[in-house]
Amino acid sequence: MTTFPASKAPVKPIVSDVPDAHGRFGAFGGQYVPETLMSALRQLEEVYESVRQDRVFWDELRALFATLVGRPTPLYKAAKLSAHAADLARKQGQGGMGATIWLKREDLAHTGAHKINNTLGQGLLTRRMGKRRIIAETGAGQHGVASATAAAHLGLACDVYMGSEDVRRQRLNVIRMRMLGARVIEVDSGSKTLKDATNEAMRDWMGSADHTHYIIGSVVGPHPFPMIVRDFQSIIGTEAKAQCLRHLSKLPDAIVACVGGGSNAAGIFYPFVDDEKVRLVGVEAGGRSVNPGDHAAPLSYGQPGVLHGSLSYVLQDQNGQTANVHSCSAGLDYPGVGPEHSYWKDAGRVSYTAATDEQALDAFTLLARTEGIIPALETSHAIAEAVRLAATMKPDQNILVCCSGRGDKDVEEASRLLALRNSTNSSISNNF
Repeated sequence: MTTFPASKAPVKPIVSDVPDAHGRFGAFGGQYVPETLMSALRQLEEVYESVRQDRVFWDELRALFATLVGRPTPLYKAAKLSAHAADLARKQGQGGMGATIWLKREDLAHTGAHKINNTLGQGLLTRRMGKRRIIAETGAGQHGVASATAAAHLGLACDVYMGSEDVRRQRLNVIRMRMLGARVIEVDSGSKTLKDATNEAMRDWMGSADHTHYIIGSVVGPHPFPMIVRDFQSIIGTEAKAQCLRHLSKLPDAIVACVGGGSNAAGIFYPFVDDEKVRLVGVEAGGRSVNPGDHAAPLSYGQPGVLHGSLSYVLQDQNGQTANVHSCSAGLDYPGVGPEHSYWKDAGRVSYTAATDEQALDAFTLLARTEGIIPALETSHAIAEAVRLAATMKPDQNILVCCSGRGDKDVEEASRLLALRNSTNSSISNNF
């Protein structure tokens, strides 16, 4: 009798098992940079590979997390915000009665946001490479402040590139960077925001890579940056998973995080991506409308393209040029996104949506007045979606939100925008 080998079921890919040896997250990622930067990227990749199993390196970083950053950051039950979502469910007649919303309080980390997790890690890599200067780009200013903080602590020179429009709306963080000893270089080209600051930082690095390390602030850029930033930021999700098991005796039903470049979202999502029962939701900047130039939501409305050294979803015009973008939030005001988010989108592992400026401003006020927590405008996008989602869920379910940063930096701009909205609404009502 002839026998045949049993057919093998296709092996399901492990979502977390990226990037590959070529720096690819599925079809995305890679290294699309001038030849002048390839040596610096190889050096960075080699030093990172050398420390991945280096206990001394990780012990030093963990010590900084504990004593300087104040980790672990707490898990906070937002009871009044959850009650608001339950009231919303009743008023709208939705099937759910409101899930419980929990906040992972990255806003309580030193410097006021998650960005410090990455800058300290890359600062230690800078010293390992024997370099004495770092440069950074910043939009909301939080990565700039975190870079300046790491530089001051580790004895490194620091220059931060920042669009002049962001210098205007994030004035407090500009002052903080300068007080920490960093030089803030204003960029007046293009839209004068994050994309243009990144362009100038890249130009600087091309001429100074022999003695300068570019600390990219998000999970964007050429390999190995998306992997390195994700790994340093995954402390958020690693802590959150242990905290949920301790406080809830189970994993959360859903996790929500805002997405610009995507570092806070990647940090909290990554330790959960292989837990298929945990729903992951990324929230982009919906801006003023879905019209081109009115939002910053490449995963919702973009196409695959190359931006700042990697292939990912990018907002482009009909000629394939990078499109103008808009958001009330300087940290989400970016036309691209990290390649791993693009991979998660196409794999169907993470669902991506967008919150408008108006929804983010409402959430900014809502969290402040229900919980006494003023969130960053970036975080406010995630809060808006979490409240909407909670209203559709059951009381025994839990939503975890990455509270990526505090809103001290945004109070002046948010006040201006809220006053403008109120005056506009008043003018409209007076005309009827």
